[in-house]
Amino acid sequence: MERKSVGIRELARHLNISIGTISRALNGRSDVNAETRRRVLEAAVKLGYAPNHSGRTLRQGTTDTVALMMRTNIDRMSFGETFFMTLSEGVQEVLARHNLDLVILPCSSNQDQDEYLRRAVERHLADGFIISDTQRVDHRIDYLIKRRIPFVALGRSLSGGSHSWIDLDFEGVAKQSVTRLIDLGHRRIALGMAAREVNNRYIFEEAYREGLAAHGIPFDPGLVVRVPNTEAGGYQLGQDLLAIRDRPTAVILVQETLAIGLYRSLGEAGLEPGRDLSVIGFRQNPTCRFLSPPLTCFSLSLQELGVRLGEVLVDMIRRGPSEIDPETVRQLWPMTLVPGQSDKLAGSSLPRRRRRTLS
Repeated sequence: MERKSVGIRELARHLNISIGTISRALNGRSDVNAETRRRVLEAAVKLGYAPNHSGRTLRQGTTDTVALMMRTNIDRMSFGETFFMTLSEGVQEVLARHNLDLVILPCSSNQDQDEYLRRAVERHLADGFIISDTQRVDHRIDYLIKRRIPFVALGRSLSGGSHSWIDLDFEGVAKQSVTRLIDLGHRRIALGMAAREVNNRYIFEEAYREGLAAHGIPFDPGLVVRVPNTEAGGYQLGQDLLAIRDRPTAVILVQETLAIGLYRSLGEAGLEPGRDLSVIGFRQNPTCRFLSPPLTCFSLSLQELGVRLGEVLVDMIRRGPSEIDPETVRQLWPMTLVPGQSDKLAGSSLPRRRRRTLS
């Protein structure tokens, strides 16, 4: 049977020594003689002493915990969301080296992110925070800076002064995608985006426009289509693209899982991705691995990204509040093109078909 652990009070009673002496012996204080320290340590091992972590952290004003705040969406989770699970593996790898724990703070889509974070801070749930789903103006960043709470943002924002962030290279992906499609002969290139007010949406669209301009192609706002970030949203995207009078021959997806619904929408119209409409996705996602034809997209190491986030935050926590401001990290995380078969040379325009609607 598993032996039940004892606390400092039981240890003190067993040895008939004061709790204060036990505590000083366990912490290696010099005012405890060698013989007493030996007795305490031997008894601690024999009895299975387990320190009261809650009490210790309360006295020190720390939790030895880092929080990862993420936005949850039941529609996205239903068809597989791998991003944060893999990312957290990397974060935990770093925290384990420093005897720190990771807690996940899932904020549902109908909760206020600002209020959710304030409650977590006021309850002292963690010593530092990794925040995601950054908004163009993100009040969480201003709040954490004002409270001098160590944090790193997964994503950029217009908010806040000097603070650390790491973001995916949305500009690089957008411009590489535009250039690749133009080199394949495409001139009518659509942009499929999730209808969410996150800052990366603005970053990607701006880079898409700059990529077109660099090749002398005017921007057409009618080719920017915003849909829900779900399989059904991808299906709707296909319907919307087919309804455009001068239809595009290619589309770039800011959320790769939109391709699942998009492929079905094209298939029901008798069209084939890659042949009738070139498609480039954003991230190489296991959810999309069985799509046919294979999706052209971009790869990155989410675990290594998690490691980097963990390293930055642990360093801030170790330096303390008085040194949070110096040495801020601002880093774009690289992504590498993985060619599939969903984007090919531009051919004839899509055949004219009556638009179908979602059943």
